[in-house]
Amino acid sequence: MDAYSSTLSPAVDIGAGCYLLVVAVLSIIGNLLVLVMAFKRSARMKPPELLSVNLALTDLGAAVTMYPLAVASAWSHRWLGGDAVCVYYGLAGFFFGVASIMNLTVLAVVRFIVSLNLQRPEEKIGWMKVKVLCAWTWLYALVWALLPVLGWGRYGPEPFGLSCSLAWGQMKHEGFSFVVALFAFNLAAPALVIAGCYFGIAFRLHCAYRKPRGGSRLPNVVRLHRRLLTVSAPLLRCRVEAHPRSPLSPPPLQIAVLVSAGFVGCWAPYGLVSLWSVLRDSGAVPPELSLLPCMFAKSSTVYNPVIYYVFSRSFKREVREMRGSCLCTRSYRVSSSAHDDAVYMVKLRSPKTHAAAPSVRDTTESNMLTLA
Repeated sequence: MDAYSSTLSPAVDIGAGCYLLVVAVLSIIGNLLVLVMAFKRSARMKPPELLSVNLALTDLGAAVTMYPLAVASAWSHRWLGGDAVCVYYGLAGFFFGVASIMNLTVLAVVRFIVSLNLQRPEEKIGWMKVKVLCAWTWLYALVWALLPVLGWGRYGPEPFGLSCSLAWGQMKHEGFSFVVALFAFNLAAPALVIAGCYFGIAFRLHCAYRKPRGGSRLPNVVRLHRRLLTVSAPLLRCRVEAHPRSPLSPPPLQIAVLVSAGFVGCWAPYGLVSLWSVLRDSGAVPPELSLLPCMFAKSSTVYNPVIYYVFSRSFKREVREMRGSCLCTRSYRVSSSAHDDAVYMVKLRSPKTHAAAPSVRDTTESNMLTLA
């Protein structure tokens, strides 16, 4: 049987292609909006915010380089391309996936470190450190993505035949050590670090709220923590209530946790099914069952812009303002075009006035046409 032929029904193939098309469009538009908004306020951007821009770049890169080929393959009921294209697709998916989760891990660590140094403003994370961290995430992901090409691990078609990834079933005996290292360093460890960092920030907020300060004013340390939670996400300048009900009430903390939990939650089902394919018989997993976690994992590139839009009033407001400005620009162009046509018609009718001076009636009509 051809490994690149779809093992799904034609209806499921078409449905999967439509789903991936919607995911691709939403991901490209959403992450482009994040990048545009970050560029608009680049002069006021703080160094840690560059990590969120880096995260949007990884999501946009995955949507642009992978999803169009997956949509075309689903609608063709087979994988388009041979072994070389399969390796490219698997490498791209692995590369952008590892880059995203490492970027989220670095974001959590940076937030936690800044929370420890709030009372020491001289120990700030500058642009050079953040740029080094961004470069490290890309280099780390590239090294892991190249390992299967160099012989440790292997890329191959998915069980349902419409895309390519790590050949989990073939690595049961040949690349089992690669699978163990992959899950340990790129899923379990980052998830624990992310959870530990945000738990530590939440615990410090909780202690700050419970500590008696006297008076009804909010302690300065809590205000600083709220600023900390908005530092790493561009355009998430959320309004802060004067008397919050709990330390988990600030929207920036919800955004930070949702962005990280959303990515890990999207990839966890795919990781569990892949691990089952390695530890057990990969043929025991039906193709339809292996398709669902794969589609769910691909949707991870959409969640961040959606979370920003739902939870950030400033991001939502600026998106609406940009949409309104685009509509105003379009209407201005239409009105300018109509005005140019009116002036052009006046010029066509004006040569008859060369021989004699125009009368008052002709001048009045010409002015009325121009104003129209």
